[in-house]
Amino acid sequence: MSSSKNPNNSNDEVVEEVINVPNEIHSVSLPQEKSTSQKLKHKLSEVFFPDDPFHQFKNKGYKTKFILGIQFFFPILQWLPKYRFDVFKFDLVAGLTIASLAIPQGISYAKLAELPPIIGLYSSFVPPIIYAVLGSSKHLGVGTVSIASLVLGSMLSEVVSPTNDPQLFLKLAFTATFFAGLFQASLGFFRLGFIIDFLSKATLIGFTAGAAIIVSLQQLKDLLGIVHFTTKMQMVPVLSSVFSNRHEWSWQTIIMGICFLAIMLTARQISIKKPKLFWISAAAPLTSVIISTLLVFCLKSTNFNIPKVGKLPKGLNPPSVKMLCFDSAYIALAAKTGLITGILSLTEGIAVGRTFASMENYQVDGNKEMMAIGMMNIVGSCTSCYVTTGAFSRSAVNHNAGAKSAFSNIVMAVAVLITLLFLMPLFYYTPNVVLGAIIITAVIGLVDCRAAYRLWKVDKLDFIACLCSFLGVLFISVPTGLAVAIGISVFKVLLHITRPNIVIMGKISRTQIFQSIERYKNATRIPAFLIIGVEAPIYFANSTYLQERILRSVREEEDRIEASKEPELKCVVLDLTAVTAIDTSGIVTICELAKIIRTKSVQLALVNPVASVVEKLNKSKALDQFSSNNGLYMTIGEAILDIKASWKA
Repeated sequence: MSSSKNPNNSNDEVVEEVINVPNEIHSVSLPQEKSTSQKLKHKLSEVFFPDDPFHQFKNKGYKTKFILGIQFFFPILQWLPKYRFDVFKFDLVAGLTIASLAIPQGISYAKLAELPPIIGLYSSFVPPIIYAVLGSSKHLGVGTVSIASLVLGSMLSEVVSPTNDPQLFLKLAFTATFFAGLFQASLGFFRLGFIIDFLSKATLIGFTAGAAIIVSLQQLKDLLGIVHFTTKMQMVPVLSSVFSNRHEWSWQTIIMGICFLAIMLTARQISIKKPKLFWISAAAPLTSVIISTLLVFCLKSTNFNIPKVGKLPKGLNPPSVKMLCFDSAYIALAAKTGLITGILSLTEGIAVGRTFASMENYQVDGNKEMMAIGMMNIVGSCTSCYVTTGAFSRSAVNHNAGAKSAFSNIVMAVAVLITLLFLMPLFYYTPNVVLGAIIITAVIGLVDCRAAYRLWKVDKLDFIACLCSFLGVLFISVPTGLAVAIGISVFKVLLHITRPNIVIMGKISRTQIFQSIERYKNATRIPAFLIIGVEAPIYFANSTYLQERILRSVREEEDRIEASKEPELKCVVLDLTAVTAIDTSGIVTICELAKIIRTKSVQLALVNPVASVVEKLNKSKALDQFSSNNGLYMTIGEAILDIKASWKA
């Protein structure tokens, strides 16, 4: 029983009753000395190669290393020599299935990016082949995605009009794609993928929801048949444009849009409720395109006037190397657009790849994925493609259709190639309203209200980041909303670093475990001891705060002791188990704490610091300020027992 419950007990009896540990005190030895080069090598290895990608090259001959090296950079060489016909059957079905989704999506998303529809089909031919050679995911379906298309179109259209100067707009789209690929491949080559981790889950939830609403509102132009529509991407101008042009609303377009939107949303709900019927949702877009095209063709001689896609050129992707625009007047815009779309598409692609890899129990190399996605965008920018990545909808269909390898992407590319060579005239009568309905159906699932509610319940600061991202996209602009959300996420990280948590600890009854007295009601204070747990590295950014916070805890403990008539405070124990690192400012803080606490006739003891912290404390001579056992102990119990023994002596 502690003295707070039985103050008549002597201090000695209470400590012996609460601290029931062996009499042996284990000394904390100093870690083995390492050279600066060894430390630097270890640190760089942990930063850039945490997955140890070169373990397979150890203890191998030069020939084997060469073969493994080629396979490392070209993963297709790992699985293609062992490829079997029974696997091909699954990939063939999956490839044709995602091709049926890729064709209408390619046309729709190109329209979303303010680009000619044919560019969307071009982007579904070359990039999937590049990914099949370089990618490490078996189920990633490659192509254009709604978010990157929206951001690309909105950022470029702020400076260059896609209607007044379509040629310059197209050049900047290819240039932005080149910069996106260059950035992505550089992250993979230099193994800097941790940079994209600053896009937190909360940020992406808000951003994608806001972008999905903006995308859907933009499609009202086609669903209502409006001719004169705003080029701005904010919610207020879009809604204003919708209601200020009510005289342009077309009842034929509205009826067709509602009908096909209802069909595709119904198909989507069926596939969600019954995953085995995934093919219904996958086939709905292409089916809608075919039916609506036939309907418009049959009614072409009537007054049934609905805007159509129009003529699309046949043939393979034309080269676009000479269209890359590095003019000083526009290069900053292209680079900024490429950077943001590159980050967004890379985040989506890697997240989708890892999701399906975990479902099928295999690993996806994040850095390989960055290089693969980057290279397919670099090559794509030279072959009339715009930003592509791993799309969630195509990947889900690819997985559900039974894909066994990346060969399904090659099958999809061949199907798109056949479409480009022979079937393009068939899309002449495809109505724009159906393409708008396809886009709405694709992006509506990005509004995740349940995820936002979970953020509110679990972490209010994460919810604020999500909300700011959402509102920023809706009312300011897509890149500004993203920038604000990233800023809040970074602020949250800095807040945790500069204002780390400390806890007052007590002993759990009938155990040798010490835990926070706030979290555990049966944690008992030790008379004459104040045990403080520091739960963060000690750096220059938080050292002053920690010093003030610890001294405040000492003053509060002294006031509590005086009010409750308990034995006076004689020792402060700092549990450094969670302190994974310390810098020179942190060492100065420890020394200053020892001096200030000593003026109160109170000892300071350190418990369980990690090896790197012990090494720095020893080299800085900070441990010279501690007398018994260098002031270092393995456990809190040992510290209390040893310090108590020194008082008796």
